[in-house]
Amino acid sequence: MYKYYGLAAFVVIIDQLSKWNIVKNMQLGEKIMLWDPYFGLLSHRNRGAAWGMLQGQFWLFALVTVAVIIGILYYFHKEAKGKPLFQASLMFILGGAIGNFIDRVFRGEVVDFVNVLIPVVNYDFPIFNIADAALTIGVVMLIIYMLFEEKLNQKKVKQ
Repeated sequence: MYKYYGLAAFVVIIDQLSKWNIVKNMQLGEKIMLWDPYFGLLSHRNRGAAWGMLQGQFWLFALVTVAVIIGILYYFHKEAKGKPLFQASLMFILGGAIGNFIDRVFRGEVVDFVNVLIPVVNYDFPIFNIADAALTIGVVMLIIYMLFEEKLNQKKVKQ
């Protein structure tokens, strides 16, 4: 069961290394296009939550993050045993939460840098980072797990 903590640690390490690299090597606002115009790096800082909401609310984010971490650890140890998809989803969420929390505590803001333009609809997706991506992946995995778990329980009831 504890091997899944390695997944969360991996997310935190990759997240922090990527952010450190952006801060060290790019000026704030600097943009490097990797696949013009669809994908690039843009050095950006965010003092708020997703899409810049609730700017400067450090204590709110701290309380919510601590509550989320406690909830994840509880569910991981009490409910997720023997459920690999549930365990992995919780660890992606944990790694993402810790990655952005480290930024808030030590930098006072979150370093964002992934800039994506979605073709066809020409939508400039909000700038994000590895921790944000891990949170999103974890939530999607959790939804998939919950849908499959519900279908499995329905089959058991019918039998």
